[in-house]
Amino acid sequence: MLEGKALVEDTDMPIKMQIQAMAYASQALDLYDVLDCKSIAGYIKKEFDNMYGNGWQCVVGSNFGCFFTHTKGTFIYFTLETLNFLIYKGASNLSSSS
Repeated sequence: MLEGKALVEDTDMPIKMQIQAMAYASQALDLYDVLDCKSIAGYIKKEFDNMYGNGWQCVVGSNFGCFFTHTKGTFIYFTLETLNFLIYKGASNLSSSS
């Protein structure tokens, strides 16, 4: 397990889900090279799909921009080690956007 602490930048997730997100990110960084952002994101997405149902999205990297619509209560953006993590469940309703 990584020694670094995650820094939550923004979220609307319940605290238990936030802790799970950071735990999955830490596990992924133990399993994959820090430069393999695609595998790290895939691991986290798969774990969230398994635990909370299908439809999760995950973006991992050190430099990216994004604009998305998410289901209320499913969004977190945090930093761990040198990477940024964006996890959310997609939504088709624009009133839920962030």
